[in-house]
Amino acid sequence: MQPVSKDRILPMPKRPHGQGHDTRYVRLQKNYCFACGRNNADGMRLKFVYDRKRHRFVCRFRLGKKYTGPPGHCHGGIIATVLDEAMGKVNKLRQVVALTTHITVDYLKPVPLNQPLRVESREVRVRGRRHVNSAEILNLEGEVLARSRGTFLAIDPKRMFATFVEP
Repeated sequence: MQPVSKDRILPMPKRPHGQGHDTRYVRLQKNYCFACGRNNADGMRLKFVYDRKRHRFVCRFRLGKKYTGPPGHCHGGIIATVLDEAMGKVNKLRQVVALTTHITVDYLKPVPLNQPLRVESREVRVRGRRHVNSAEILNLEGEVLARSRGTFLAIDPKRMFATFVEP
């Protein structure tokens, strides 16, 4: 397998979208990420956009019955997944691939199924390779239903994902 040459590095888009994981450094064959992957038929296929004025990534979505926890409401693990994915998108602003090392979730109110929701995420701070981000899931009225804070560690994607890169 040949290393990825610099001429295959893609520039950051003028209007950064948070879709997929940052593949600026490596080319993954397909995106099977459960939360945002277009190629995962069983995934959530969340699509994020960057709100430049508010310095946040935003995703609007609805959760169907396959994500049921308590009757009529979302499972806590899915809530954590959505928050983790939202916080992970923030790392794109620094043009790094960073993996979750720690996440806390505050479940404030039950998250309803089949209702319009949005998740918003932002950067809290960066120190060296450690990135701390936060996210919230809100309902249509703007009530915060769940909130999280996560620590992400920037990694070298060429080393970590070398066996998954197209030649």
